[in-house]
Order: sequence, then C-alpha cells, then structure tokens
Amino acid sequence: MKLNPPLLALAAGAFGIGVTEFAPMGLLPVIATDLGVSIPTAGLLISAYALGVMLGAPLMTLTTGRVPRRALLIGLAAIFTVGNLLSAISTDYSMLLIARVITSLNHGAFFGVGSIVAASLV
Repeated sequence: MKLNPPLLALAAGAFGIGVTEFAPMGLLPVIATDLGVSIPTAGLLISAYALGVMLGAPLMTLTTGRVPRRALLIGLAAIFTVGNLLSAISTDYSMLLIARVITSLNHGAFFGVGSIVAASLV
C-alpha cells in the first residue's frame, strides 16, 4: 500500500479535531478544579464547542464557497491551531470558553471539505 501524504494530513487533522472535541469530557473534574468552577460549569465548555460547530459549519460553508479547497483546509487548520493555542494559554474560565468556541468554528467545514478532498485522493 502506497502512502498518500495529503490523505495522511487530512486524517491527522480529523483526528486532532475529534480529540479536541471529546477529550475534555474525561477531564471535567480536573478542569473544574483548575479553573475554580463547578463540574457542571466546566461542562459548558463542551456545550460551547457544540454551539460553535452548529454556528460555524453553515457560516464557514456559505462564506468560503469560492475559496480553493487546499487554501480553505489550510485556513481551517489555522483557525483550529489558533483556538487550541488560546486554550493552552487560558488563565481563566472565560478565556477558555472563548478559545473553545474559536476552535470549534472550523469543525463542520473541515469535515465537509476534507471528505470531498479525501474522496478525490483515493
């Protein structure tokens, strides 16, 4: 089987987005303690991510329809990276909440465009 670097890059991006979405669920008690909030309040970080996906998917799709797919995927990965960097340096709950929403905005569009690109690569 021949390695396909663009397909591996798409798979790595999809894996990163999936981990970013679901990893905090198992870490809620740790996150809550670290930020000094209750576990249900920390759980809103997951809801905020879902809300960002819900809003970001159609907005990104509508506003980026004419952008070449490769450039779009790179831009979506950049949004994801910036959001995760902001999450990493967050010092309080509000900053982390905003960072999670920024990170989530690319989710739906990345999977939509990524699926089309992946299908054309195989």
